[in-house]
Amino acid sequence: MAGRARPQPQPQPHSPSASTRRRERWLVVLGVALHAVYMLSIFDIYFKSPIVHGMAPEPPRFSAPPAKRLVLLVADGLRADKFFEPDERGRYRAPFLRGVIEEKGRWGVSHARPPTESRPGHVAIIAGFYEDPSAVTKGWKANPVEFDSVFNQSRHIISFGSPDIVPIFCSSLPHSTWGTYPHEYEDFATDASFLDHWSFDQFQGLLNRSFEDAKLRQLLLQDKLVIFLHLLGCDTNGHAHRPYSNIYLNNVKVVDQIAESMYNLMESYFNDNQTAYVFTADHGMSDKGSHGDGHPSNTDTPLVAWGAGIRSPKFLAYTDKPDDGFRFVDDHKHDMPTPQDWALEGFERVDVNQADISPLMATLVGLPCPLNSVGSLPTHYLKLSKADEVEAVLANTKQILNQFLRKSQMKQSSSLYFKPFKPLANYSLVLDQIEDLISAKDYENAMKHSEELRSMALAGLHYFQTYDWFMLMTTITLGYIGWMVNLILHVLQSYTSFPANLQKRTQVYAKNTSVKVYIVGCFIMGFSSIILLLEKSPLLYHAYLFMTIFLWTRIVQNFEFIKAVWRELSNMPFKYTMNLLNISVIALFILEFLVMSFFDRKLYTWCFLILGILASSCVAIFIQASSALAVYVWLSCWFLSLFTLMPAEIPENNNLVIFSGALIILTAMASRWMATNNNNFWLYLTRANKQDPQFSKLFFVQVVFVAISSIMVWISTSHRSQNKQLHPLHQMINWLIAGFAMVLPLFSPSSVLSRLTSIFLGFAPPFLLLSIGYEAVFYSAFAMVLMGWIFVESANLYCSEQNGSARRSSIVEGSIFGYDERCLQLSDLRIPLLFTILFNVAFFGTGNFASIASFEISSVYRFITIFSPFLMAALLIFKLFIPFMLVICTFSAITKVVRIPRLGCYFLVILLSDVMTIHFFFLVRNTGSWMEIGNSISHFGIVSAQVVFVLLLFALTNIFTKDIEVSSRQLSSRKVMFVFMGSRLP
Repeated sequence: MAGRARPQPQPQPHSPSASTRRRERWLVVLGVALHAVYMLSIFDIYFKSPIVHGMAPEPPRFSAPPAKRLVLLVADGLRADKFFEPDERGRYRAPFLRGVIEEKGRWGVSHARPPTESRPGHVAIIAGFYEDPSAVTKGWKANPVEFDSVFNQSRHIISFGSPDIVPIFCSSLPHSTWGTYPHEYEDFATDASFLDHWSFDQFQGLLNRSFEDAKLRQLLLQDKLVIFLHLLGCDTNGHAHRPYSNIYLNNVKVVDQIAESMYNLMESYFNDNQTAYVFTADHGMSDKGSHGDGHPSNTDTPLVAWGAGIRSPKFLAYTDKPDDGFRFVDDHKHDMPTPQDWALEGFERVDVNQADISPLMATLVGLPCPLNSVGSLPTHYLKLSKADEVEAVLANTKQILNQFLRKSQMKQSSSLYFKPFKPLANYSLVLDQIEDLISAKDYENAMKHSEELRSMALAGLHYFQTYDWFMLMTTITLGYIGWMVNLILHVLQSYTSFPANLQKRTQVYAKNTSVKVYIVGCFIMGFSSIILLLEKSPLLYHAYLFMTIFLWTRIVQNFEFIKAVWRELSNMPFKYTMNLLNISVIALFILEFLVMSFFDRKLYTWCFLILGILASSCVAIFIQASSALAVYVWLSCWFLSLFTLMPAEIPENNNLVIFSGALIILTAMASRWMATNNNNFWLYLTRANKQDPQFSKLFFVQVVFVAISSIMVWISTSHRSQNKQLHPLHQMINWLIAGFAMVLPLFSPSSVLSRLTSIFLGFAPPFLLLSIGYEAVFYSAFAMVLMGWIFVESANLYCSEQNGSARRSSIVEGSIFGYDERCLQLSDLRIPLLFTILFNVAFFGTGNFASIASFEISSVYRFITIFSPFLMAALLIFKLFIPFMLVICTFSAITKVVRIPRLGCYFLVILLSDVMTIHFFFLVRNTGSWMEIGNSISHFGIVSAQVVFVLLLFALTNIFTKDIEVSSRQLSSRKVMFVFMGSRLP
């Protein structure tokens, strides 16, 4: 990319040596290994389980617990607003629980933390901690490690409900009685409220059996009993019918009736006023009938508590309170105003984090808080004496502090240099101070100190959860930077025109010192390995460190070359230095834009609107090509900009697919006309050879194949919609057309434009047959932009040669450009940069990660209708690959036209993508919805995998592009014509 700054530099021919090729093979292997290892680092950084074991329980020091037993009712998928607001007639949907709020207990909104899903929501309620991020490695379906819960601590747990929830907490407990209904009961086509009745009926039947079973009755009469009913109806009905449907809203009334029936049943059975009741939900439901993210409709759930140990309602006049800075786990403010239509402004509202419910339930029945809980006891719900209230908070504080101490102990035992959490260095003195205050009956200060200590313990837990982050992130970041520096050095050494004496000096230096440098590198690796072994670090920590040290050892080995490059750059004119700086800044800006586009594909609309104007202006002003080319580039970019405004989930529209078949044929005919046109600006894209009639027949066959595929789209879809199945003859024709069409480009003319047109036509039939809507039109629009790119490069090359500033001296009469590559120049960076943009557009033009995750399976119905997951997935992936292959075929052709080494450009593409990889590495999330977490991992993984992905696509498309020829003989004949027309040639 960088050459010596001399007047009118002449690009030198470039022919890679065998040693260079061998070094490149090792560099590719190193890149694949590096990206594979570093991709695993996010699981050691972001997705480590926060759960530790080995702590002792901390029971509250009560004279007697507030309640003997606890009833927990969880209405899965119940939104807070649908629960509290009135219906269209002004009547409230939950009259019993509303009466509880007004007469018997306390209420509030429980704030869930994303991912707002059933398993993590119930874990937060029952165990007191939020989603274990290491669950990502198990597909979010299971708990990755064992944990403590209120159910574990209870004397006995009775539970009925969903087979997806109840077994998580009860299956391994010997002191449990539980039951679930079959999965077949969860039918989205029916009203699922009967599932809630099933759970209540099972418990009622158990109580009825206890009158005849003395052992069962004795079990029910003991203290520390927990009863849990999981009510799935709202969740199932919300998914199937949406939360504003009558079925969902009626289910709200059903869970209220079950709460009332449960209360009446318990009070009549026990008749001792020793039962505490907690009613809540694990998550809400969005208007679309989904959940998982952090929208208030998903995070806001109702919380109602009453019975033994619960305070009575507190009446107060609402006053607008200032923001105290406190935020719940869903980032909502403290003391948010209650909506007026809830008509509850006169009753004190006590909002909690969802994990706070666990210590509340444990305290009510005198149990220790779950050992892994991070919930803070909401004392405003409890009816306790001042002394007992302080003891309850202190027990909660000690339980969280014990987790902190355990994590601190584990980290200290394996660290040679341990950095303690300084705010808790004197925690024992604070505990003693709290005990002294309790003894002195100064409960107010004791409570204050306990809550402060609890907050610091929570901060300490986060400190040790992220203890290794700085070391790991620094190591990985330095590794990526080292890899990119190695790529730059390789490109400079192998693909640029640095003076021969510079190469010789550095080679001598390398031979004399490389062994010493590698010995020092091995010593550093060995020393680092000993430290990691003493600290009992995982094996992957060794791999991260070894890879980074090895990369920087290679850089040090080339230190003399780097110094020489710096001297060369220092001797360059100031104009060249500013040009290098400007290009670097522009490249970084574009790469950051591409990172942003992963989150909002509509940015590409602005990108191509601006690119159309800039590219057409450059063609008209700087290249001074024909005005028709400038207009074509402008219109094609603007046409492509429309597609990222369209929905990512493609709606079915077969008329568009059929229309796109005609558009593909018109585009191909225009390209073929250009191939036979004698315009000076694309001399390198056509051949002077006489047209072979056989090639005209091939073009005609390909056009017919596209037309037949468009017709088959209509015939196959119409027949399937009428008969609900794919006709075997239609299926066979579709497979044959798609298969043969992709082989035909191999027999097309080897000139650039003819071959690319044939490739475009060859992949059109399978793409059309796999399309269901506007993505078929995108295929033509995308090909038009790619065609515009190669036209501009050809016109730029022609104009440069006409001005005598480019490669004329290196053209040999009758040579084939593919075998005579020149060295890379700084301006050539535009080619890998444009490739990176178009490579991303090939994916985001018709979708995003969410739309791929929820793909439309009807895309494959013209090839197969019988469920075959592997074949269907293969067809869908192949459809995604087709635009990528068009980009790489065009890219390969451009490298032949401008005579630059394709492998050198490949390394520059990887360099650019790794700048994005570092950014995505820091954007990986371990909080949020499962989709948000999964997308952040996908973004990082996909960009990291480009070192392999792009190389494989290069190898695959090389079948079609390896014999593309750009004849210089044609250029010479053209120049003779220019002389005849009065043009002067040097």
